[in-house]
Amino acid sequence: MLRLRKNKPGFFEQLESAGNILSPDDRTSGLNFLIHFFNHIRPASEKAREAEINLSTATQALKKSQLALANFQHAVLAILKNTKLTSAITESGIPLSRGFWQELSNRLKHKLLPPLVSHDDFLYIIQQIFYKKTDFQWVEAVPRNVWVSFFETIGFDFSISGVALKKELLHALNILSYQVAQLGLERNIVHFLPENSLATESPFVTQNRYVLKLQESSSGDEQTVESAFAFSQKLKNEIKRCYELIEYIRDSHSVKGASIQQTYILLMLTNRLQRIQLILDILDADTEFDTGRFVDIFRMLVRNENRKNSIREFLSQGLGYLAYQIAEHKKIKGHQYITETRSEFFKMIYSAMWGGFIISFIAIVKNLIGKLMLAPFPLGFLYSVNYSIGFILIEETKSTLATKQPAFTASALASSLDPKKNEGEPDLEGLASTIAKVSRSQIASFFGNLVVVFPMTFLLAWLYSLVFGKPIAEGEAAFKLIRDQHPWHSASLLYACFTGVFLFLSGIIAGYWQNKIRFGQIRERIVQHPFLKRNMSLKARQKLASYIEKHSGAIMGNLALGFFLGFSGVIGKIFGIPFDIRHITIAAGNMMVGVQGYGLTHLPPYFLLAVFFGVLGIGFLNFLVSFMLAFFMAVKSRGIHLTQYPQLFSTIKKYIRSHPREFFLPPPTAETYKTEFRSLKKEETPLS
Repeated sequence: MLRLRKNKPGFFEQLESAGNILSPDDRTSGLNFLIHFFNHIRPASEKAREAEINLSTATQALKKSQLALANFQHAVLAILKNTKLTSAITESGIPLSRGFWQELSNRLKHKLLPPLVSHDDFLYIIQQIFYKKTDFQWVEAVPRNVWVSFFETIGFDFSISGVALKKELLHALNILSYQVAQLGLERNIVHFLPENSLATESPFVTQNRYVLKLQESSSGDEQTVESAFAFSQKLKNEIKRCYELIEYIRDSHSVKGASIQQTYILLMLTNRLQRIQLILDILDADTEFDTGRFVDIFRMLVRNENRKNSIREFLSQGLGYLAYQIAEHKKIKGHQYITETRSEFFKMIYSAMWGGFIISFIAIVKNLIGKLMLAPFPLGFLYSVNYSIGFILIEETKSTLATKQPAFTASALASSLDPKKNEGEPDLEGLASTIAKVSRSQIASFFGNLVVVFPMTFLLAWLYSLVFGKPIAEGEAAFKLIRDQHPWHSASLLYACFTGVFLFLSGIIAGYWQNKIRFGQIRERIVQHPFLKRNMSLKARQKLASYIEKHSGAIMGNLALGFFLGFSGVIGKIFGIPFDIRHITIAAGNMMVGVQGYGLTHLPPYFLLAVFFGVLGIGFLNFLVSFMLAFFMAVKSRGIHLTQYPQLFSTIKKYIRSHPREFFLPPPTAETYKTEFRSLKKEETPLS
C-alpha cells in the first residue's frame, strides 16, 4: 500500500499522460481543472512554507510543459468568458447593509444558512476552488512576488482590450462610484467635514463625474485613449481628496468623538474607494496589465469569500476605530496618573490617602448593609449604590483610587507605540522610562490608599463598637471577613482577577460615554437648550455644560463599577457558583473590620501576615488583569503588532537592571535617569 501511494503519479504526470487539451469554451471542464490544480498547491499541513514550495514547483512545471500551460490558459479563458465579475468586485468583502447592526444580523443569519450564489457568478468559482475556510491563510502566506511570477508564467500580461471584461470592470466602477457619492452625503459625514471643504463641491460627489467621463471616453481609438488617461488621473486626484477627508474625520474624533454608525460609514467608504483604485490600476488607459495589482485582488477575493460570514472579523474591523477613540479618551486621562517628579510622586500619595479615607467609610457602610435582613436583589442594589457613591466622591474630590489607574495608564503607554502618533520608530527608551513612571505611580497610589484604609477602618469599627456597645461583626462572622482575604484558604485571588475584568470594563464604559458626549455635541446642545435659555444665564449654562462634558464619562464608569462590584457576590449566591469580587481597598477594610470584631490577640501572627500579603496579592491581580486587558485593547485598536518591536522587552530589561530604583521612587531630577540610561547603552555597544 505504501509503495503504491508513493508511486502514484502527480497532477502534472497525470496531465501529460492524458494528453488532452481543454476547450476555451468548456466552463465545467475548466472549473474542474482549476479545482484539481489548486488542490495540488494546497499544503497538506499548516506550514505556509509548503504552499510556497508547491506553487514555485508548479510554476516551473508550467514553464516546461506547453500542454499544462495551454490547459491552464484555456481553463481561465473559459471561466472569464462565461462568468460575471461585477458582483465579485462590488460586493465581496464589502458591507452591503445600511447599518452596523443590520449587517451584523445578516452575517449571523448567513452563518447559519448561507445565501445562494448563482453559478455564473465569479464568486461561485472562488467558492468552488478555495472551498476550505482556511485557504486564505496559505494564499496570503505565499509571498506576493511568488504569485506574480506564477500569473506572469500563465500569461496574465494581456491588456484589457477584451470588450466583455472591460465592460464588466466599467460597470463595477460605475456602481462603486455612485455608492461613494451617496455615502459621502450622509449626515454623519457632511457635518464632520472641515468648514472650508463645505464651500466647494465634495470630492465624494465629483469623483462620480470623472467616472462617467472615463466611461464615455473608453471607446478605444487613439484620441479617446488620451482623454481617458486624463480623466483617470483626475479621478485618482479626487479619490486622494476623499481619503484626506476620511482621515480628517478620524483625526477629529479625539475632539468631536465617534459613533458606531459613523465608523461603519467610514469603513464602507474606505472599502469602496480601495476597490475603485484596484479597477483604475487595471483600466489605467495605458494598455499595460499590472500583475501585482491583480494578485492583490485575487488574494483579497479568496480571503473575503472564506471570511464573508465571520462575526469576529466584522466586529474587529467595524469596531476597531471606535475602540481606538475610547482608548484615546482614556489615554488623555491616563497621563494624569503618571508622575514625573518627586513633588508629583508625593502629591499622588497624598491624593491616594484621601481616596483611602473615603474607602474606609465605604467599607464600614458595606458591612452595615450586610447586617440587614434583605433579599438578595435589594441587598446587591444597596451595595452597588454604596460603592458608586464612594467612587464618585473620590472622582469629585480629585482623590485617587489605585485600581482605577491601570485602565487609563495602559492606553497612555500603548499610544507611545502608535505609528499614527510617532514619526518613524517609537522611542523605546522613553517607553521604558514611562513604564518605570507608571510602576512607581501605581505603588504610590497603593501605598496612599492602604496606609489610611488599614488604620482608619479599624478606628471607625472601634468607634462603632464604642457607641453601640457591640462590634459590626463578631465571632464567626468577623473571622470570615478575615479568612475571605486569605490567599490559599479562600478563592480571593481568583475573585481579584474577576475584579480586574470589571475595572477594565468600567474604564471602557467611561471612555465610551466620554466619546459619546463629544460626538453628540452635548455641551453645545445644553448651552442652546430653549428651556435652559429661559431659566438660566449664559454663564450658568456654560458652567453646567462644561461639568457634564468633563465629568459624565467618569460618573458613568464609576456607576458601572459600583454595580459590577455590588451585584457580583449576590449573583454568585443566587446561582450557587464561585463568583465574587475582591477589591484591594475594600478587602483591606473588611480585614480590619474583622480584626477589630474578632480581637487582635485571638489571631495568630502568621495567619494575620498571610492575610496581609493576601490583600497585597489581591491588589497586584486587580492591577495586572485590568492593565493587561486595557493595554492589549489599546494596542489592537491602533493596529500595533508587538512582534514589530522585538527589542522592546530587552530595552525594558536593560532599564530595570540599570535603574531598579526608578520603578519604586522618582529620580533626583526629571532627566537624570534618561541621560544615564543612554550613556549605559553606549557603553554596552560593542566596538567595531
